Amino acid sequence: MEMPFLEHLEELRWRLIKSVVTVVALSLIVYFFSEGVLALLVAPYNDALAYLNRPEQQRLIFLSPTGGFMVRIKLSVFSGFVLGLPVVFYQFWQFIVPGLLSTERKYLPLVVFFSTFCFMAGAAFCYHIVLQYGLRFLLSFETADLAATISVDEYLQFITMLIIVFGLVFELPVLSFFLTKIGLVTPAFLRHYRKHGIVGMVIIAAVITPPDIFTQLLLAGPLVLLYEISILVSQAALRKPETIPEEE
Repeated sequence: MEMPFLEHLEELRWRLIKSVVTVVALSLIVYFFSEGVLALLVAPYNDALAYLNRPEQQRLIFLSPTGGFMVRIKLSVFSGFVLGLPVVFYQFWQFIVPGLLSTERKYLPLVVFFSTFCFMAGAAFCYHIVLQYGLRFLLSFETADLAATISVDEYLQFITMLIIVFGLVFELPVLSFFLTKIGLVTPAFLRHYRKHGIVGMVIIAAVITPPDIFTQLLLAGPLVLLYEISILVSQAALRKPETIPEEE
């Protein structure tokens, strides 16, 4: 059933409200555990210092009286967003559902599950691989005349941005599956524009990551691999519909 434009806006508003309420509620709960979350996110920094054999552990600092409190607030919101992803993805896909056919709507639970799974996989890859080796590389430039004095606010902004970017990048196969199911993308289309897609993704990697070639390459590599996986996912999604319309 076709919905008027104003009803679409009203539907979008309620979906956004439900998502925001979920994130805020989870953020309030996580605030009481924010010290543990901070320790978890600072661990790659401490591991990098230990790997580089620094004589002293250089603590992250905050530069204003309210700095420590604001860090806890930001961490709580970030954690609330990550924990609320299943609800956020569900509300997003539910907003799109009215424009789909009944045969396409049955894939909603599957899409919501894999949207969450792929984001978490991207976040885990960033935390265990990118931050692990990226921080070692970046901190290795410290010398006797050049010391790293890093504020906790800048550090957390750096790593949370990377985690979100990698999480979103890992959504590419899910997006490929969905666009194939609604007929906007085919495996042949993705293969034909493979070179354009890879060049575009390398440019995106250079824009959305910090300005160092090491981190950009760490994002560009998975992007290329995910593009190839997206072609396979698109082919699998198209396999059943290809056998239907002989009699027409």
